[in-house]
Amino acid sequence: MSLRIDKLPDRTPVKLTISVDPDLAQALTDYAAIYRQTYGEEEKPETLIPAMLENFLGADAGFKRARKALHANASKGE
Repeated sequence: MSLRIDKLPDRTPVKLTISVDPDLAQALTDYAAIYRQTYGEEEKPETLIPAMLENFLGADAGFKRARKALHANASKGE
């Protein structure tokens, strides 16, 4: 039997720990406050950061091209 979708990829979360400077920490806190004002739902900055990063990387055409080339080279054994 064949399905219209492929097998789903591994969706197990990977925990990353980062440190940010105080200005960025404040900006993330402010973003979370504006998110709450906009959508009426409170989210912590650490909950919003993955969506922010996905959006940023998804909009970076240069990154997408370079990543595609990187994986193409890796599959060739280079």
